[in-house]
Amino acid sequence: MGDSTKKILIVEDDPLSMDVLVEALRRDKYQIETASSVDEAYSKVKFWKPHLVLSDHDMPGTSGMEMLRKLRENKFYVTLVFVSGRSDTKLVVEALKAGADDYIKKPFRVEELLARVEANLRHNKVHQELIEANNKLQEQVDIDHLTGLYNMRSMYDKIDYELKRAKRYKNNVACVMLDMDFFKTVNDDNDHLFGSFVLKEVGQIILSNIRDIDFAARYGGDEFLVVLGTTNKEGAGVFCERMRKVIEDYNFVDGDNQIKLTVSLGFSVSDFGKVETARELVRSADKALYLAKSRGRNQVAHIAN
Repeated sequence: MGDSTKKILIVEDDPLSMDVLVEALRRDKYQIETASSVDEAYSKVKFWKPHLVLSDHDMPGTSGMEMLRKLRENKFYVTLVFVSGRSDTKLVVEALKAGADDYIKKPFRVEELLARVEANLRHNKVHQELIEANNKLQEQVDIDHLTGLYNMRSMYDKIDYELKRAKRYKNNVACVMLDMDFFKTVNDDNDHLFGSFVLKEVGQIILSNIRDIDFAARYGGDEFLVVLGTTNKEGAGVFCERMRKVIEDYNFVDGDNQIKLTVSLGFSVSDFGKVETARELVRSADKALYLAKSRGRNQVAHIAN
């Protein structure tokens, strides 16, 4: 028998064929939704997220092949099986090469249909598990294991994307460089495990003070990079001063080891009237950080781009 948690979308404009498919699949206790057009199918794939789509090849307006190509452009993978009265070999080969997972010819035996549906649902499960495993591997590559923040591997691409979006909507992107003041004394006066503890705590402090649209990375050693979306100069300055004060007031305690620390921060803000790159924005923030440190540390500095 079928799995009642599995969702199947039937795309069919012929009422009789639709009834046959619905009756067969409901008997096997799958969750069923129907669509009589490709446009309706797009909407249900987007919001209902079926595991499997059973679609006629010949649909009014947009063809089944065009629907297949559009579905394969999405990040969300849905298994698609054509159920069609057209059975010429050239068409079947074209559909499979374009990304269809199977092709069932009408008229079909219900037992064969159910067996193919079950097989394709198994394939869908394997595919989803593979996607999930790849996402976890990518996360391990992108995330700094100590702080829980991003590492710099993909950071510049993320910033460039934010800059393009900000220019389109006439917003600003702020880039903040944060450096722990006299961090060497943490390791000199304690052990290196305590130094790692401090960096991990700072990472968590940063995460708890940024919004969902912001992102942060460990830039290297005891330096951190924070990117603030839709944030102007005033907003970036307020954020930096808040971060400076939070860390200054924080007592880093781990067992018998404890310390009070301060940070220096420098920030830059994009100008949506200019063409800027991620590296230019980070470089400007780094210059501002150097200025804050040269002025005595434990302060915020800004240099206009």
